[in-house]
Amino acid sequence: MKEKKGFSVNGYLMICVLLVAQVATFFYAVSGNPEAGVILSVLVGSLWLGYFMVQPNQAKVMTFFGSYVGTVSDVGLRWTIPLFRRANISLRIRNFESARIKVNDNQGNPIEIASIVVWKVSDTAEAMFDVDDYESFVRIQSESAIRNMASSFPYDPRDDEQAEVALRSHPIEISARLQEEIQARLAKAGITILESRISHLAYAQEIASAMLQRQQASAIVAARKQIVDGAVGTVEMALQRLNEKGVVELDEERKATMISNLLVVLCGDKSTQPVINTGTIY
Repeated sequence: MKEKKGFSVNGYLMICVLLVAQVATFFYAVSGNPEAGVILSVLVGSLWLGYFMVQPNQAKVMTFFGSYVGTVSDVGLRWTIPLFRRANISLRIRNFESARIKVNDNQGNPIEIASIVVWKVSDTAEAMFDVDDYESFVRIQSESAIRNMASSFPYDPRDDEQAEVALRSHPIEISARLQEEIQARLAKAGITILESRISHLAYAQEIASAMLQRQQASAIVAARKQIVDGAVGTVEMALQRLNEKGVVELDEERKATMISNLLVVLCGDKSTQPVINTGTIY
C-alpha cells in the first residue's frame, strides 16, 4: 500500500465558513422553522469535530471505516471530514544503538558488534499498514542485517589475506555495506535508512586475550622487520662510504666483523657497551 495525499482544507478558512453557517442556521430557525433549524444546527455543530492539528515533521494517516483514504502532512490547523479517523505518525529523523551482538566473522572468530542506525519514515501508508509495529520492525531487522554483514567479512585483514575489506580496517566501506543491508530489509515498511555505522567492535571475551597477544606479536615482528631493513641499509651505506673515501681497507673477515658489530648496535633492544681497541687494527 502506497502513500497518497488525503483530503483536508485550511482550518482557519473553515472556521469562517462554519461561523457563517452557524449564524445562517440561527436566523433560519428564528424565521419560523425551528425544527429544521435544530437539525441544521446539530449538523453544523458536528462539522466542528473535523479539526485537527499537524505538527512540524508529523503526519496524520486517515482511514474511513477501515479503509485508507490518505495522509495529511500539511503543517498547522487543518479540517477534514469528521468521520475520518486520524492516526498520528512521526516523520522526524530517529536513531538507536543496537544491542551488542555476538557473531562469528567469516573466519569463524567470535566477535562482538553493535551499530548506530539513523532512520525516518518515508511512506506513512506502508509503515502504518504493511507491518504490525514499524519501530519494532526496524530494530529487529537492523540487528539481523548487522549479524549477516558481520559474518561476511573478517575482523582483521590479517585473518584473510585475500580479503579486500575487513571490519576493523575499512569503516567507510563497512558502513556503506551495512546501510545497504538494512535498507533492503526495511524498504517494504516505508523506512529510509539515512546512516548506519559501527559503534562497538571487539573480539569476544573468550578469545580476546589470545587475539591481543597475536596482535602484539604481529606488531613486534613488523617493527623488527623495519629495524632490520634500516640497519642493513645503514651498513651498506657505511661500507660504501668507507670504500669511496679510502679511509681503511678491510678484508672479508674484518668486513664480516664490522657488519656483525653494526647490526648488534642498530638492532639491539638495549644500549651496547663499546670495547675500545688501543692496539693495532689487527
